[in-house]
Amino acid sequence: MPSTIKKNYFTKEQEQTARFAKALGHPVRIAILGLLNSQACCYHGDMADELPIAKSTLSQHLKELKGAGLIQGDITPPTTKYCINRENFILAKTLLDKALE
Repeated sequence: MPSTIKKNYFTKEQEQTARFAKALGHPVRIAILGLLNSQACCYHGDMADELPIAKSTLSQHLKELKGAGLIQGDITPPTTKYCINRENFILAKTLLDKALE
């Protein structure tokens, strides 16, 4: 008999923590967040010039980070503007720290 997860077994906090963890589950995404977090303001330009990956691959990683709410801004060419979502970035740090206690 297959196992099933009871509905509402996990808290919203646990689900959000898992979403952030999934988005952070690739070294390129960690590098992207590090680059953006080091900026005094939003990053303008072609991030593919900063990272050793193809633009199409970069686009997929940016979509994952944006979907998790860790970045915000316009990630559609030709206009490129990438920003850390400070509120969610702090929330992710808090939730992950709590989960790893």
